[in-house]
Amino acid sequence: MNVFAEAFSAALASLNAHRLRSFLTTLGILIGTMAVIAVVSVLQGFSDSISNQFSDLGSNTLTLAAKNEQENFRTGQINRLTFEDVDALRYKISGIERVAPILRAPLGATLYKGRSVAPQIQGATEEAQDVLGVDTSIGRFLTASDEKNGRRVAVIGTDVRDQLRMPPDPVGEYLLIGREWFRVVGLLEKRGEIFGFSQDNRIFIPFSVARSLTGTFERSSMEVSFTVTNLTEVNQVRERTERAIRATRKLPPGKADDFEIKAADSFVRQFNSITATATAVLAGIVGISLLVGGIGIMNIMLVSVTERTREIGILKALGATRRDILVQFLLEAALLSLLGGLIGIVLGLLAGMGIASLIPNFPPAHVPIWVMIAAAGFSAIVGVVFGIAPASKAAALDPIEALRYE
Repeated sequence: MNVFAEAFSAALASLNAHRLRSFLTTLGILIGTMAVIAVVSVLQGFSDSISNQFSDLGSNTLTLAAKNEQENFRTGQINRLTFEDVDALRYKISGIERVAPILRAPLGATLYKGRSVAPQIQGATEEAQDVLGVDTSIGRFLTASDEKNGRRVAVIGTDVRDQLRMPPDPVGEYLLIGREWFRVVGLLEKRGEIFGFSQDNRIFIPFSVARSLTGTFERSSMEVSFTVTNLTEVNQVRERTERAIRATRKLPPGKADDFEIKAADSFVRQFNSITATATAVLAGIVGISLLVGGIGIMNIMLVSVTERTREIGILKALGATRRDILVQFLLEAALLSLLGGLIGIVLGLLAGMGIASLIPNFPPAHVPIWVMIAAAGFSAIVGVVFGIAPASKAAALDPIEALRYE
C-alpha cells in the first residue's frame, strides 16, 4: 500500500511540475468527455421529459386511430373512425374496461369579453380523465351527467385562460365557442409542451355536445383510447379489437386495415430507442477524440521517460524495483487522463445545461450518475492503456545506463 501511496504522490508532483504541459496533454480527453456528457445530458433530459409526459398512460392502455397513407391525403379520401367503431369497443369486445373517445371538433374561435383564441376543441367523456391521465387543478372534469344531458360545459387549459386574460379561477365564467355559450367548470393542470405543441391550449367539452355540433365527419377526426381489464390479455384484446373493427368497417378479407391499434407506451419505447441509437453513434464519433487524446498522452509520457532517464536510474540505484517504476508511470498516465475526464464532465454538464436553456421550452438537461462515473472510469482506463508502453519502457531501463544518461 505504501508503494502505491508513494507512486501516487510522485505522480502528482510530476504533473504539478509541468502544469501547462499536463493540461495540454489531457486536452483531447477533456474535449471528448465534455462532448459525450453534453450530448447525453441533452438527450437524456429530453427523453425523461417525453417519458414523464406519457407516464400517466399505463401499459394496459391502447389507442384506436384511423390510418392514412400519403395517397389518402393526395386524393382527399381520408379515413376516419365512426361512432359505430366506438360502440363496438364499448359493447362488442370482451376484456375492455374503459373507453374514452376524443372527437376533435373544429367549431371556430373561442371568445371571452372581446378577446379570442383558437384552441383545440375536444369532445370527451368522463372516462378520459382516467384513461388519458388528465386532471383539473381547479373545479372538476366532465361527468356522466354532462354527457347524458348535453350540458354546454367546458374544461379549459391554462393557455386558454391566460390568452383570454380570464381570472385565475375561471370556474363559472362563460365562453363563446363557435356559436354556442359554454360555462367553464374546470381548469386543467398545466402539462407544458411536447415537440413544440402546447398541451394546455385545449378545451374539453362533452362528447355528445361535440358530436351534435360537429354534425359531419368532413371536418372532424376522432381517436379512441381504451384500457384493458387484465394486463396479461393485452395481445388477445388487441386481436379481438382488430377483428371487431374490421367487421364494423366492412373490410373484406385480404384488404389492408384502414385503422391502427397503438400501445400507449409504444411511442416512448420507440423514442427511447432512437435516442439510445443517436447517443451510441455520437459517442462512437466522440470516441475518436478520446483515442487521439490517448495517443497524445502516450507521446508525452514517452518524452517524459526520456527526460527523466537519469531520475529513473537514481530510483533503481536506491532500490526501486521494476514494478515500482511501472506503477508510478502508469499512475501518472491514469491521473493525466482522469483529470481531463473530470474537467470534461463538469464542462459537459455546463454545456448541456446551456444548450437546453437556449432552446425555448426545452426540458432541462440531465445526466444519470452512472454515466458520469462511467465517463470518469473510461477516461482513466484510456490513460492506463496508452500509458503501458511508456511505463514499460521506463521500467525496463538499465540502472547503470540510465545513470550515465545526459
